[in-house]
Amino acid sequence: MKQIVEEVLQVEEKVSAVLAQAREKASEIRLSAEKEISKKTNEAKKEAQQIIRSAVEDAEKEAKRIRNEKMQKADKGKDAILSNNTDVVDDLIDSICNITLSTEHEKDTK
Repeated sequence: MKQIVEEVLQVEEKVSAVLAQAREKASEIRLSAEKEISKKTNEAKKEAQQIIRSAVEDAEKEAKRIRNEKMQKADKGKDAILSNNTDVVDDLIDSICNITLSTEHEKDTK
């Protein structure tokens, strides 16, 4: 009987040791997995930041291109208006000069 109890105790010790080893191995695997997940998450964040940065740069370039295009169209339109309406512009300048001169003349006479 004593021998059976001793054998049972030995088996329980072996089982406890095996369970402790299994727990330790599981803990190591979990830590390794957590490290790998953290590493992959950081890599994904960096990649996402680069993609966003690239998209922003592309959008800025496109906005500048569109702005320049619109400015060129506006300049061409302005030049066309001025060249097609030189008589009107000249008349407007003459009117402004006449108003200025008549105003100065009125000041001098007062």
